[in-house]
Amino acid sequence: MFDTDPDSARRTARNFLRRYLKLANYRTTMLRGGFSETDVEGERSDNLVDRLVAHGDAAVLAAAVRAHLEAGADHVCVQVQPDRSDIIPALRAMAGELGLASRR
Repeated sequence: MFDTDPDSARRTARNFLRRYLKLANYRTTMLRGGFSETDVEGERSDNLVDRLVAHGDAAVLAAAVRAHLEAGADHVCVQVQPDRSDIIPALRAMAGELGLASRR
C-alpha cells in the first residue's frame, strides 16, 4: 500500500482483503498461520492487516520486498493498491529503492 498514513492505508488494505477473507481457504490459511478468529472477523485486526499488507513510502515497501527475498523467496509479486490509480510511479519509486534499473 503506497500510503504513509497508517489509518488510510489500513482502510484500503481492509477493503482489498475483504473479498479474500470471505473465502474459506484464505480464512483457514490465516487461522493455521497463527491468526485468531478475532483477527479475521469483522473489519479484521490491525495486526492481521499490517502483517499481510505492507504500507508506507517506497523505502518501507522496498524493505518488505527485501525481507521476503532474504527469507529465501526467489521472486516477490508486488500488487500496488489502490489499483484504480496510476501504479507506475509507485513501482518506479520501489525499483529505485531496490536498485533496479527502470526501462522506459
